[in-house]
Order: sequence, then structure tokens, then C-alpha cells
Amino acid sequence: MLKKLFSFLLPVTIFKQNSTLSKTLEVTWTDGKLVLDSENTNYSYGNLQRILRKGLRIIGFEKIKSMQKILVLGVAGGSVIRTLVDEIKFEGQITGVEIDKNIIDIANKYFQLNEIPNLEIIFDDASKFVLKTTETFDLIIIDVFQDTKMPDFLFEFFFINKICFLLNPKGHILFNTMLLNKQQRELNLDYVKNFDPKKYTVTLYNKMEKTNELILIESK
Repeated sequence: MLKKLFSFLLPVTIFKQNSTLSKTLEVTWTDGKLVLDSENTNYSYGNLQRILRKGLRIIGFEKIKSMQKILVLGVAGGSVIRTLVDEIKFEGQITGVEIDKNIIDIANKYFQLNEIPNLEIIFDDASKFVLKTTETFDLIIIDVFQDTKMPDFLFEFFFINKICFLLNPKGHILFNTMLLNKQQRELNLDYVKNFDPKKYTVTLYNKMEKTNELILIESK
């Protein structure tokens, strides 16, 4: 309790671990809340949760609540899953795909992710998972980072094409991207060109917490 109170003055780190994918992982009390950070960015429960919450609000909490199946690619500490379950009261199936087992161990210990009954965690590379699965989803959330780097496969046609195949009619894709330079801006603009405007509505929301851009794709 003292660490939580002191965190309103200064962040208090209570756990730190080296990571092959994210350099370091830290659990920290910040402004009275536990957050999960990598070396250079927030992974869960800080500005990242605020960014994805904004995206979910744009889709509409009531619309999401009525969905049946949601896919989360890139779980980390599970803050977007907590938003779905705790705030939206989503009771359908959530499938979370995460490559790093260590980060899920942290999420279970500090954020009780393993206590969510309608959540299934699959340990796999997101690029491999989407090629193997035959399930389809009403909402696909893409939040895959290695520290501040987004893997190249996220922007490749094979991945985009399969993501669209896994999306149910009238479904939504919410893609969280880093927007730190001109190159990333151009990458996002090229990305949206992959979607046929006759089949999809694509909207970009930039200046999310100054560092991110959300791409929202809606199937017509």
C-alpha cells in the first residue's frame, strides 16, 4: 500500500526482468496503478490501454458487447482484455495470441489474467497462428510490438489477406501502430491501400497519446 501511495509522487518499480523480445519488462506502480512497460514504451495498463480504449469506444461498447468472438493478437499484460471484460462486460469468447510465455506469467501474477473465464491464451507467433486457424471473429485487435518495433509481417499481403479472411461480415479490425517518423507514416498509408473500398471502410486516427495511430477497418 505504501508503494502505491508513493507512486503518486514517483514511479515505483516492483518487478524487472530481461526479455529476448522486448529488452526488459518492468511492472511499476504509477499514479496508483500497476503498469507493464518494456525498455522504451508502455505495454499495458498505461497509455496503451487508453489508446485501445479509445478505439473500442469508436466501434461502440454496446456493439462490442453483443459480439460473440474476439481475437487479440499481442496480449502482453492484457490491458485491452481487461477493458473488454471489466468495462464493456463482454461475455463472449476471447482468444489471445502471445509469443512470449514470460509476459503471460507476469500478466497472471500481477494482473490476474488467468482469472478471466472466457479467455483462452494461445502461445504462438501471430503470423503463424492466422495461417493455421479456421475460426472467424467479429473483432480482431492487432497490438503486436517488440518494444517500439512492429514486426514486418504485419504489413505484408499474406497476413493482411488472411486477417480479412478471418473477419466475419460486418466485423471490425482494430490495428494499433507506432507513428514516430515519416517512414512509419508512409507504411501506414501503404497499408490501407490493401483494402478494397467496396468491401471495407478504413479510418485512421492519429495523434493517439502523441506516439500512436489506430487503423480501424470495418467490413461492409
